[in-house]
Formats: sequence, C-alpha cells, structure tokens
Amino acid sequence: MAMASEVRSAAVGTPGVTSRILRGLVARYSAYVVYSKCVAELSALSDRQLSDLGLHRSMIRSLAREEAYGKQ
Repeated sequence: MAMASEVRSAAVGTPGVTSRILRGLVARYSAYVVYSKCVAELSALSDRQLSDLGLHRSMIRSLAREEAYGKQ
C-alpha cells in the first residue's frame, strides 16, 4: 500500500504533466479541425474547379493532411 501511495504522489506532484497533456490534446484537435475543414471545402468544389487549381479529387486528403499537420 505504501508503494502505491508513493507512485501516486509522485505522479500527481509532477508539475506541468496535466497541462502538457491538455496542450497536446488541444493541438491535435485543432489540427483535426483544420484537416476536416480543408477536406470539406475542397470536396465541395467541382471537378472543373479543382482542375483549374491544378488538382485532382484524389489529392484532396493528402493536401488537407499537409495543410493541417505539415509535411511529414
């Protein structure tokens, strides 16, 4: 029992762990919002409009991923 309380107090007592986790979650959610908005906007365009931009419909998800998460 003493061991469990030591582990818990060490985890809770570590400063900034919760805030780093929350910042990470917020950053991931924000990137997902950008990705889904980009996919929705590009998907709403006609094939002709995409062609005028030099794009093909099959490129939409990869372009949105690059926009939201950067080049990987």
